[in-house]
Amino acid sequence: MDLGLTGKKAIVCGASRGLGLACAQALAGEGAQVLIVARNTERLKSTASSIEKESGVGTEWISADVTSKEGQAAIFDKMSNPDILITNCDGPPPGQYTDWDDEDWQKALQANMISPIALIKRALPGMIERRFGRIINITSSAVKAPIPVLGLSNGARAGLTGFIAGLAREVARNNVTINNLLPGPFETDRLSNVLNAQAEMQNRKLADVRQEWLDSIPTRAFGQPMEFGRTCAFLCASNHINGQNVLLDGGAFPGVF
Repeated sequence: MDLGLTGKKAIVCGASRGLGLACAQALAGEGAQVLIVARNTERLKSTASSIEKESGVGTEWISADVTSKEGQAAIFDKMSNPDILITNCDGPPPGQYTDWDDEDWQKALQANMISPIALIKRALPGMIERRFGRIINITSSAVKAPIPVLGLSNGARAGLTGFIAGLAREVARNNVTINNLLPGPFETDRLSNVLNAQAEMQNRKLADVRQEWLDSIPTRAFGQPMEFGRTCAFLCASNHINGQNVLLDGGAFPGVF
């Protein structure tokens, strides 16, 4: 299926591995010119080369900290008028509410709420002027079903979700859509870190914790990054899906809506 993304320009944050990488691969596979963003220069170089080889589309990269104003400026100096923006940043560390002080909360809010909003603010004027834009925020299934060990992430990402709910309706008249992708457990480094942290805090075997998580998912499987990337590309091709929180969790969330 041709999603009509050939020639579109896309900024994909956190794209040197995991779900960000999967989104970059899927968009490049659809013919989009992708700028991948992360902090590890060597990994970025090899990832960009791999994506370009697989897709046949020129792929650029930039090492930048998306949580800093300097990093955000550098990204948009490299690609000033993206048609697609995928925001994504590592989640804050797991723990218990007694572990976190004001500085921990400020870091979480900066990474998972304030920085995505700042990137969106930079991208929107050009999208509105050209009357085309697709913005996808990679958040978490914890927005709908909070995970106790991820309290910092629960709070910060919920704040971003509330902001997007209003903004998406404002800009839709300009053929600019904004949606959120809410991953449940996917086979990524982030999942490994969370499982390890829970096992350590509860003084349990990692294998037992992992199996407990698997048993809580109706599909009895963790998600694979490429299926997440394909969903991202599909949303970028749609002009009538807007302001939505698209949950990919194998059916674990028990609600009807």
